[in-house]
Amino acid sequence: MIKKLIISACLLMSFVSFAQQGTASPYSFYGIGEARFKGTLEYRSMAGVAVEQDSIHLNIENPASYSNLGQTTFTVGGTFATSNLKTSSQSEKAQRTTFDYLALGIPMGKLGASFGLIPVSSVGYKILNDNTGTEGATSAQLDGKGGVNKVYFGLSYKIMRNWNVGADVQYNFGKITTTSIEAVTGVQNVTTEENIAELSGASFTIGTMYQTKLYKKVNLFTSLSYAFASTLNSDNTRTITVSGDADPYTYAPNSQELKLPNKLSLSAGIGESRKWLIGTSMVFQGEGQYANYYNQSSNVQYEKYSKYAIGGYFIPNYASFTNYFSRITYRAGLKYEKIGLIVKNESIKDVGMTLGAGFPITGSFSNVNLGIEFGKRGTVSSDLVQENYVNFSVSFSFNDRWFVKSKFN
Repeated sequence: MIKKLIISACLLMSFVSFAQQGTASPYSFYGIGEARFKGTLEYRSMAGVAVEQDSIHLNIENPASYSNLGQTTFTVGGTFATSNLKTSSQSEKAQRTTFDYLALGIPMGKLGASFGLIPVSSVGYKILNDNTGTEGATSAQLDGKGGVNKVYFGLSYKIMRNWNVGADVQYNFGKITTTSIEAVTGVQNVTTEENIAELSGASFTIGTMYQTKLYKKVNLFTSLSYAFASTLNSDNTRTITVSGDADPYTYAPNSQELKLPNKLSLSAGIGESRKWLIGTSMVFQGEGQYANYYNQSSNVQYEKYSKYAIGGYFIPNYASFTNYFSRITYRAGLKYEKIGLIVKNESIKDVGMTLGAGFPITGSFSNVNLGIEFGKRGTVSSDLVQENYVNFSVSFSFNDRWFVKSKFN
């Protein structure tokens, strides 16, 4: 059954990863778009704190986690996102539905392997500057869509019972299309500029996880991962079309290298396995070189990214046979991010809170997870946009035993 689910989900995900608009943020105009959370919903519901060596949930934030799995685990997730975009004088609402990830983890004794498809960034905006009421004034409409995805393959090895190491290799790919339509009131012709960027490149991540007993059933969990700096190649084309002209003008294609910086992730937590956990996570990323030829601006700079989070979970009674609600996993977290973007001398920040619950499927280790995330990104200062968002997410995690020879026919 799980194999049929994997094939169906892979076919669906391969299509929607190109077709979807994963954001409605005007800040996704810059660089390669808005960065997406690259973990599963179980850890997103704890603000990204992914530190415990879990045997039934796939942790794709640290490649050292794969050898912790006790069963083959397939997971897929999606989000319905709503946001209120406001300036000092206006406000608009936006909605998006997206697939978030598709991944498979396979335990093989002391080894563990995982592969999957994950969105890295998303571009999705529509901005209208309407001055049609003023003779000679210019009106413009800006549209953007696309983003960057990655396929990854990773291996993990259990050096000791409580110490793992691992590594991932990723291939990043995607397409970003931006369209600008300009019209002058009183002038018949309209000018359209379309820019297309085809993006590709490889990256590499290593990680380690370690746990030790503190007191009786209480353990200390630690996690560290490091993503090496890499290059994203962008093959660009630009086409200018003027209404009334028979032939559009296409510029000569050009190529540009975007620099993705290194990233260090550190996490620590304490807790009792299958009972409770509280932990903290810190992420530091260098200053990237994301500006492409079509979205460079003198009012925009890129800075170092940082994130601070605290989160955890609680399970009333994991082994209860009589009370289903006692076996539900309750999750929560808080986060503070500097997203690495400065617009008009304003550092763009993202502050949010997460809540979630994991519902076990009776008779198996599989589960259904629900999560909600709400927060604020940006500011209305300096004539910028503030986004107040609420994201509703759902994921399915299916567990099965592979490579185990049946003892009965």
